[in-house]
Amino acid sequence: MRIYRTVALIVVVLLALIGATMTAVKLTTDHLLYEDATDDARAWARYVTFSVKDLEQIGGGEEPSRASMAFFQWSQENSSVFRYEIFNREGYSQLVSDRHGTALVDVSEFSADAAGAIRSGQPTVAVRDGARAGDPSFFAEAYMPVLVDGRPIAAVAAFLDETKNRDRFSQTFLIAAGSLCLLTALAFVVPAAAWYRRTREKQRADAELMFLAKHDGMTRLVNRVHLTERLNEALITAAAAGTETAVHYLDLDRFKEVNDTLGHRGGDTMIKLMAERLRASTRSDDIVARLGGDEFVVVQPITDRSDAEGLAQRLLAVMAKPFPIEGHDIATSASIGIALAPQDGSDAERLLKSADLALYKSKADGRNCASFFTPDMDTALQARLSLERCTRAMVKDEGFHLHFQPLVDASGSGVTGFEALLRMHGEDGSLIPPATFIPVAEEMGLIGKIGTWVIRKACLSAALWPEHLTIAVNLSPSQFDGSGLCDTVAAALAESGLAPGRLELEITESLLRHDTDAVMGELHRLKALGVSIVMDDFGSGYSSLSYLWRFPFDKIKIDRTFMQGLDTTHKSVETIIKTITDLGHALHMSVTVEGVEDGTQAQFVRDIDGDQMQGFYFGRPMPEEDIPGRMLEDSRQALARQSAAAEPRLRAVQ
Repeated sequence: MRIYRTVALIVVVLLALIGATMTAVKLTTDHLLYEDATDDARAWARYVTFSVKDLEQIGGGEEPSRASMAFFQWSQENSSVFRYEIFNREGYSQLVSDRHGTALVDVSEFSADAAGAIRSGQPTVAVRDGARAGDPSFFAEAYMPVLVDGRPIAAVAAFLDETKNRDRFSQTFLIAAGSLCLLTALAFVVPAAAWYRRTREKQRADAELMFLAKHDGMTRLVNRVHLTERLNEALITAAAAGTETAVHYLDLDRFKEVNDTLGHRGGDTMIKLMAERLRASTRSDDIVARLGGDEFVVVQPITDRSDAEGLAQRLLAVMAKPFPIEGHDIATSASIGIALAPQDGSDAERLLKSADLALYKSKADGRNCASFFTPDMDTALQARLSLERCTRAMVKDEGFHLHFQPLVDASGSGVTGFEALLRMHGEDGSLIPPATFIPVAEEMGLIGKIGTWVIRKACLSAALWPEHLTIAVNLSPSQFDGSGLCDTVAAALAESGLAPGRLELEITESLLRHDTDAVMGELHRLKALGVSIVMDDFGSGYSSLSYLWRFPFDKIKIDRTFMQGLDTTHKSVETIIKTITDLGHALHMSVTVEGVEDGTQAQFVRDIDGDQMQGFYFGRPMPEEDIPGRMLEDSRQALARQSAAAEPRLRAVQ
């Protein structure tokens, strides 16, 4: 409303200025017209005074001379003068000359203007509108005294038709007034229009800023801050009405994989499509919000639990439909966590936390499902938060530890290297399994920093060992996201002085399932450094033999699950292990068998010509300080084997 009042004020001021401009031009024009008309009349009166020589006689009542008559006739035919009058010295008319003729008057009429001019000795001039029949619509009259030796003898009046001049002046006035009004209007309208445009743009920008302060810029949905406000308002309304409120916490399953495959633009398109589907699937009184990434929240007024279940199933169904992105139909799914008010929380913060916990439950149950919050989830939340705090602190303080598990030569020549295994202690000092904290570190985006520390620490430790020992380091798929893995490895080798051939980098088959070209490129760059690339846990999941010929791996590590099945009645396990071993050798790759737990299994690996063994039979993961003792024991056992081998020969000699 404020801008409209301002615009109205500008219009009023503009009209006032235009009116003042027209008035000023009108007054100026009238003044100029008056001056022009009076000047013309005075000039003609003076001209008559000098041209008519017998004015004194005419003023005395005598007939004008022939020359005077000719002058009167000529002036009326060739000028704008339409009437002459000659007055005696007392101001009474004596002769009238107009378009009808020139003649002495029968009855003299007194003229105050003529008498005044005679008395003052100065001309009297006036401008009038024609009121009598035959008079022009606008004319000027001038009364000029005739003086002889300073003595007035008569007065001459000249009447001039100024109608044409007035019309010309009026036309000029209209043009001038119109031009000035136009210029005045432009002088106001152009800046006013620019001001109005800037003001509207500023208002739109301010409105957009205000909108974005409470909404997500990409999807135009309610953001986290505004969601908290509206959710608290909805809870107050529901409490007053005696109804319930459901909070649905959603996110897409494996969205990171989709984002990595399609790129950020494709990921953004999916987020927008997801927002559109949520809008279309909810009611006008529901609240749809985006918290960030692929996380969304729907707040639903309900009468009972079944309402929430129904909406959750509809949302799961609509999210399971393929997303058309860049010419591809991308199939995905969503997981939902549901919290109900007031039983699961009486404020927005608590309800969102409860719904988030329920979402974790849906993820743990296999995704593409909905779970309601239960009180026991709080315990899981506290454990999760404690684990996150501990992981974050370990990264900051470099508080992780490395344990090392030996790799043994299958031919019996002893330890050939160690595999570095990451360990972390919890807040209570207990050891946390890697399978527990590694996924959390990946979700927190910390695995890159952890991986860099592991590579550096492992290289520094191995550089102190005998030169025949290797060090194996596991790599996470997250380390191949373009964060400079090759540079990290090169820097660790340079700092430690470790020979590149002593470093083995282990990857799993899951790494090669997505964006294979990029991964292969990074693997080739790593191999160019001189390090060994190992396919770890081969056969544990979806194995593709194409990986083995597409990249020249240096080693295959057969997953421990095969050795666990070796003691069963399934003899086919032996065949599979031997086949993988033969395949590796045919491809010029060494083969390590993991999970060797006893002497029988170790002998089986020797029988199938395996290259290396790893498992609890040869040693559990140990801290770095225990390695020298292990190496000493390994040397003692080697000497004992040599002595045992030499004894039969000595007996034979004896």
